Amino acid sequence: MHAVGLFEAKTHLSEYVARAEAGEEVIIMRHNKPVAKIVSLNAVAAAVEIPKYVQRTFDMGVPLVDLSRANQLVAELDNLEFLKLNARLARAANKRKKATDKKPKTAQSHEAA
Repeated sequence: MHAVGLFEAKTHLSEYVARAEAGEEVIIMRHNKPVAKIVSLNAVAAAVEIPKYVQRTFDMGVPLVDLSRANQLVAELDNLEFLKLNARLARAANKRKKATDKKPKTAQSHEAA
């Protein structure tokens, strides 16, 4: 692969086309950024392996749930309100846990004693 500036590519275009015909890729740069590639028409595109963690999202259809309103409500929720809600939920979870811990002993536990 060979990278050249736009002016140089324009000046020596026939040379770079010949290189592309020979199988070499020529990258054309504008302001040090790649903007085009000259390749042979017979060149086979290299298969790019997509990592397993990349989710393909093309042609997925309409989303099943619109979360825009939920996101808007969460954004409006004040931090203090969130902390109060979180504390209230923690207290409720502790009450449920204490209630399950106070269940009466079963017959098997009486026999073991």
